[in-house]
Amino acid sequence: MTASLDAVERALDGWRGDGPFVLGVCGAQGSGKSTLAEGLKARLTAKGLRAATLSIDDLYLSHAERARLGETVHPQFATRGVPGTHDTALGIRLLDQVRAGADVVLPRFDKATDDPAPAGTPVKGPLDVLIFEGWCVGARAQDDVALDTPINALEAECDPDATWRRCVNLALATDYADLFARIDRLVLLAAPGFEVVRDWRIQQEHELRARVGEGGRTMSDEQVGVFIQHYERLTRHILSDMPAYANLTLQLDEQRGLT
Repeated sequence: MTASLDAVERALDGWRGDGPFVLGVCGAQGSGKSTLAEGLKARLTAKGLRAATLSIDDLYLSHAERARLGETVHPQFATRGVPGTHDTALGIRLLDQVRAGADVVLPRFDKATDDPAPAGTPVKGPLDVLIFEGWCVGARAQDDVALDTPINALEAECDPDATWRRCVNLALATDYADLFARIDRLVLLAAPGFEVVRDWRIQQEHELRARVGEGGRTMSDEQVGVFIQHYERLTRHILSDMPAYANLTLQLDEQRGLT
């Protein structure tokens, strides 16, 4: 991860001007986005710059709000993850405030309870750099024809008429496009393939369980295998599509090393 961090830091030095700067970092689950974001924040702070991090995961709608989407739009929207399960209006408002140099309160999401944390993180403006990271940050919508055929068992069984994936794609083309338009530069941590994401995501869940204990809301390895099917379509799309427009693409190996 040090090599990736060095590469992003060098690139950011060349990109950044005088005003607040929003750096987008995209990568599959478990690819090291959060580790890179925190490492970059520490390095920027050591240089005397004001830096903060925001994960797209911290914009998730509440469990109750997603349950309502599951009832009114499609049952799969009850599960957090895909575009359509985030508060994009909040994200747009936050990024606009950052870009304007204002004070902000950055929200935090508690994955152990599957709900937003009661209090966010107050950040005094103006920031020099906001690192906005997430598994689908900067992603673009797919062509409609790509949505016709299910990509895995979850889509085939739970979304046979493509209602869910078309709603996800529409969200990417509209609200999420507006959100991602506020990013100044985009970095992609490119996994060697979707096949390694399951192992990376299981490792994350084990680490979460160690932190919160057995009483927390965590998943078994088998549940993770089902859960990541929600992410498979867009993760594969990002790996094939985003290198053409990301400002910096870092190719990773199975150990998250920079190749």
